[in-house]
Amino acid sequence: MDYTKPADVVAAMIDSSIKKLALAPRDLLIRGALSGALLGAATALAFTGAVTTGQPIVGALIFPVSLVMIVLLGLELVTGSFAIVPLARLEGRASWGAVVANWSWVFVANLLGSVAFGVLIAISFTNMGKAEVAGVAARIVSVAEAKTIGNATLGTAGMVSVFVKAILCNWLVCLGVVMGLTSTSTVGKITAIWLPIFLFFALGFEHAVVNMFIIPTGMLLGAKVSVGDWWLWNQIPVTAGNLVGGFVFTGLALYVTYKPAEPNVATASVVQAAAE
Repeated sequence: MDYTKPADVVAAMIDSSIKKLALAPRDLLIRGALSGALLGAATALAFTGAVTTGQPIVGALIFPVSLVMIVLLGLELVTGSFAIVPLARLEGRASWGAVVANWSWVFVANLLGSVAFGVLIAISFTNMGKAEVAGVAARIVSVAEAKTIGNATLGTAGMVSVFVKAILCNWLVCLGVVMGLTSTSTVGKITAIWLPIFLFFALGFEHAVVNMFIIPTGMLLGAKVSVGDWWLWNQIPVTAGNLVGGFVFTGLALYVTYKPAEPNVATASVVQAAAE
């Protein structure tokens, strides 16, 4: 059996947190940029599946390939780090400054990778501006507008809604990251990761790094969205919601209930006496 028990999973989460905080900015930038690009590729593939078949659920079934690759390769995704990285601080083995610095480097790297892939895929979809925006490209444009100016038209309700969708999203995304630790086999990891990631995409929740690809790519393809619309009505509230969902609902919740127990002095004395 390659199943890892929850208490051991949380111990592995703490170990992963310490290792992530020890990474140099160069490694965070490289691994984070690769993650952003892979999420962009999977999103484009999911839209392709949905547009081709006319069934959005097909896109949701396809999308988890991105997180599978990210987890198996040990890359850096800020949304997953929202749940994992603070655990070293909770264990008293890191400062909040180190945690925020890690998040900041990975956020920037995810953004760079997402936008870079968006530029490349926009060139591919339009033959460098020579072809009409249609099919998957048109879907990206419409989704980019819905995620920004669509929220703006709703005002406060739009802002609250996108924040809540982001909380729900990263609760599931971080469960996907954690579920990857419940198995020691590659097939087991793939299966475990797939389940919550499929749920998040199928339910249409808001993921900060996915939106780093969708919105600027939509803008490149002609979406009537400004940089201010992107950040005010989506990127900032979604990132905040992802932080709450990942840290509170996944990282903190699992840590509190499964954290490694402190050695029991009385029990240790009994064991020592018995050994003597």
